[in-house]
Amino acid sequence: MPVPKKRTSTLKNHIRKNIWKRGGYCATLKSFSVSKSRSIGNSKSFFVKQINKKTLE
Repeated sequence: MPVPKKRTSTLKNHIRKNIWKRGGYCATLKSFSVSKSRSIGNSKSFFVKQINKKTLE
């Protein structure tokens, strides 16, 4: 016969939620850092094909 599960404590729920939120926060920091280094020109992980103005004319 089915038995009802025990209730999860609010402390465990808060811990799990904070871990989940921290993952998003870390991803946000990383993407901001990459975009900042890309805009400044210090990025070494992105290769962008540069177009010469002389070849377009």
